[in-house]
Amino acid sequence: MSIPTSTGAVRADLNISLDGFATTTDQTPENPMGKDWFRLVAAYAATRTFRARVLGETSGAGTTGVDDAYAEAYFAEVGAEIMGAGMFGLHDNPDDPDWRGWWGDEPPFRVPVFVLTHSPRASIEMAGGTTFHFLTATPDEALAQAHAAAAGKDVRIGGGATVVREFLTAGLIDRLHVAIAPILLGRGIRLWDDLRGLESGYEVTAETAPSGTIHLTFHRDH
Repeated sequence: MSIPTSTGAVRADLNISLDGFATTTDQTPENPMGKDWFRLVAAYAATRTFRARVLGETSGAGTTGVDDAYAEAYFAEVGAEIMGAGMFGLHDNPDDPDWRGWWGDEPPFRVPVFVLTHSPRASIEMAGGTTFHFLTATPDEALAQAHAAAAGKDVRIGGGATVVREFLTAGLIDRLHVAIAPILLGRGIRLWDDLRGLESGYEVTAETAPSGTIHLTFHRDH
């Protein structure tokens, strides 16, 4: 498959805390998500777009306004996605060849998804247009495959924070949106580590939603 002469932008969206953490650490076997995760993504998960796209709700319920506009933009014009093995859920069942991730039978991505892993496996085709491909690759190599699959649309670097930071360090992300939740976590994986001066290469804008979430966007022409 050849890469189109015109490729879309490379984007990333993350929810982080006021102290910069994009992951939580309070998970238990009884509560594998932890209470802090729901605090971190509360504004996003309450939006009408999230409830329709991720939860499959058809009632039209959910918040609108600033948070929903960013949630809607998250899914718009994406032709392929790149994520780490942790975001897929591969680490939960690393030795189970039948494990199909924790996104359900019809994941919300609806595009080819490239999962970065040290243990490649056969691709998995899911309902709704999502196909998971597993590869061991550098950010540049993964991005070349994703651009080819995206056919001119944008490529989203889905996460987690470590994967996004690797692509930022390599200078490969054109648009970074972080939704800063008004909470303190105190520990976890911090997005901004080793990215001193990142802002100098981008135009930076900020918008605050009624939820208290600050939407910070780093943007440059790709």
